[in-house]
Amino acid sequence: MASLKDLRSRIASVKSTRKITSAMKMVAASKLRRAQDAAEAARPYAERMGTMLGRLATAVGSNEGAPKLLAGSGKDNVHLLVVFTADRGLCGGFNASIVKAARLKAKALQAEGKTVKLICVGRKGADALKREFGDSIVARYTGIEGKKGIDFSSASEVGDKVLALYDEGEFDVCTIFYNKFVSAISQVATAQQLIPFVGEEAAEQEEATGSSAVYDYEPSEEAILADLLPRNVGVQIFGAMLESSASEHGARMSAMDNATRNAGDMIDRLSIQYNRSRQAQITNELIEIISGAEAL
Repeated sequence: MASLKDLRSRIASVKSTRKITSAMKMVAASKLRRAQDAAEAARPYAERMGTMLGRLATAVGSNEGAPKLLAGSGKDNVHLLVVFTADRGLCGGFNASIVKAARLKAKALQAEGKTVKLICVGRKGADALKREFGDSIVARYTGIEGKKGIDFSSASEVGDKVLALYDEGEFDVCTIFYNKFVSAISQVATAQQLIPFVGEEAAEQEEATGSSAVYDYEPSEEAILADLLPRNVGVQIFGAMLESSASEHGARMSAMDNATRNAGDMIDRLSIQYNRSRQAQITNELIEIISGAEAL
């Protein structure tokens, strides 16, 4: 049985931990609001760009002049997986869910005889995946989120690396993995094919938007696609970073809230145990005093 001194030390330790988790919860909550606003503000632009590119892709189809980012390399032997995780832990299952999704995809591709390459954005993803796929990691990025959040230049750096590898023929298909923000307690692990571009069919777009308008493009569809497709890579990566950032802060806030509550419950249990032990010790001392007095 633990002594009273041990119980007092443990209660003090748990109280100190509760102060830390409570402070981390408040910090995550303050960052979450800004990150959530940024993620929600970026969604309409990314969605509209995807819709327009989908219309253009449907119009161009498999023409010989179609850009390589749309038509693809004609093969799917080498796959590039871009994995977005956090640089820090203490955010529940945020990092584990993405690493699990990327690992399952990589193993499935390898089982089919495909070659897998990885770009890890975030320290936690790189640390977790290097154990099994260390030789497949071609680039790592850490410290993406600054004090003022994520800016487009960070996404452009990753996007330029992806485009450079594609131009060099280093891969055939690129897929990004990130957590899509739903709420502070809900994030959805998402896999999105980035290269070659895959958009909705024109009929699906018209049904979703309720519009069946016919568009004329100038210059040609091929020229517009050649300009917008590389830009779309940066936009989609930027959107994934914003979604991942908001999801991270939401997951951390939820995890720290649970940790603070658990610390409070543990303090209550330890306090009850301490009081009972103290009461038992006092009772024993009284019994000894009374027994000694009666012996006299």
